[in-house]
Amino acid sequence: MINDHLSFLPLDTKAIGEMSGNLYKSLAIIGRRANEHTLELKDELSKKLAEFAPAYDNLEEVMENKEQIEISRYYERKPKSTQVALEDFIAGKVAFLDPHETAL
Repeated sequence: MINDHLSFLPLDTKAIGEMSGNLYKSLAIIGRRANEHTLELKDELSKKLAEFAPAYDNLEEVMENKEQIEISRYYERKPKSTQVALEDFIAGKVAFLDPHETAL
């Protein structure tokens, strides 16, 4: 489960760096995983919101769709992608290869 207070806890940067051999490499991996997670959430949200989109566009009339608002609020409450990526990396759920170290 996601720890809601992870962003307030001190992290052992040496341990995070040792997981990939370099702290900066670890941060790059976490950043890429966060971007992947963000894109997954964006696609998922777009699909759900499209289900409730009106069939017509009327610029003069703005309608509030309660279902769309509830879905948006649900996604706003979810943990941030960087937090999810950091927890995945620490738990060993992120696989990564260094193209400079692998033989062709």
